[in-house]
Amino acid sequence: MQISVNEIEAQLNVRHTPEVQRQIKKGRIGIAGAGGLGSHVAVALARIGIGKLVVADFDLVEPSNLNRQYYFIDQIGMPKVLALQETIKRINPGVDFRAVHEKITPANLKKHFSSLEIMVEAFDDADQKAMLISHFLREFQQIPIVAASGMAGFGPSNTIVTRKVAKNLYLCGDGVTASQPGQGLMAPRVGIAAHHQANAVLRLLLGEEPE
Repeated sequence: MQISVNEIEAQLNVRHTPEVQRQIKKGRIGIAGAGGLGSHVAVALARIGIGKLVVADFDLVEPSNLNRQYYFIDQIGMPKVLALQETIKRINPGVDFRAVHEKITPANLKKHFSSLEIMVEAFDDADQKAMLISHFLREFQQIPIVAASGMAGFGPSNTIVTRKVAKNLYLCGDGVTASQPGQGLMAPRVGIAAHHQANAVLRLLLGEEPE
């Protein structure tokens, strides 16, 4: 069965109400990282009918990603951003999805993300997280950034929260639970943190504080 973009939009208007959907549709969101966090954030935002996504990642889909990331066996070996673009198109072809298959550095932040409303930090690597947050807060002071930290293992779901930690900086997670032997990154808590991030983006678009 095929349905048109207009039919999808009509359904979203019914579900969300036209005024709310207009604000969501205008949203222009950047996501740095397309792993366990970024892939789920992108899918959640596509499902609510976000207008534009710019997703950057230089990695390929690997078998080890399938335990928590929004990819499929037949996408192994593909650039993550292209695999995610393919999936988003199947969910909601009305989303303007820009795939950036490139490592994000201080030198190319402005090129890819300066025209967006909200930035989502979704890196696995702590150094990349710190780089993105510090440069973004300094160079793009009017753009909120929604980051994540502390979601490994199988601890209680309710320890994952959304907090405002600085002007225009929101942090989702428990803030402490890092990946280590016996406490790896697993789908449930990673997914909870990612959906905290997606909901923070939604609340910001609708003029609400995420925390």
